[in-house]
Amino acid sequence: MPDPVLATLGVGANLGDPRAAVLKAIEDLAQLPGTVTVAVSSLYGSAPLDADGPDYVNAVLQVRTALSPDALLAALQAIEQQAGRERPYRNAPRTLDLDILLYGEHRVDRDDLQIPHPRMWQRAFVVLPLAEIAPDLVSPAHVQAVAGQGLHRLDG
Repeated sequence: MPDPVLATLGVGANLGDPRAAVLKAIEDLAQLPGTVTVAVSSLYGSAPLDADGPDYVNAVLQVRTALSPDALLAALQAIEQQAGRERPYRNAPRTLDLDILLYGEHRVDRDDLQIPHPRMWQRAFVVLPLAEIAPDLVSPAHVQAVAGQGLHRLDG
């Protein structure tokens, strides 16, 4: 197996029991082969961005993984599938949404995978949880850029 890489992942849900779905996904991600959880943010609540439906529960986590970007993407999609994820249209409400935000210093630009995630710095539900667990990655300008988006930390 290759040397592990620090990957940053986004987790979100707004259908069913979104808090339970996010917490289960975080547990499932820790069970991936060759993968160890390094840090997990608090849970955050936010209104859908560029979409409709109920409020989201979101978190960001970092894992050290020996999985390649493609293997990690396949694993995330399998976890989404197990959670009942459907993709009826772009930005549809979802039982679970898992994104690769960063994968070490790697860059990927394909239709099925873009790393770094192309919209991560435009989303408070990524920027603020990421600032919590990896403040060295988030600049004041990143935080300022998403300041108008409603986001709140959820209790326990």
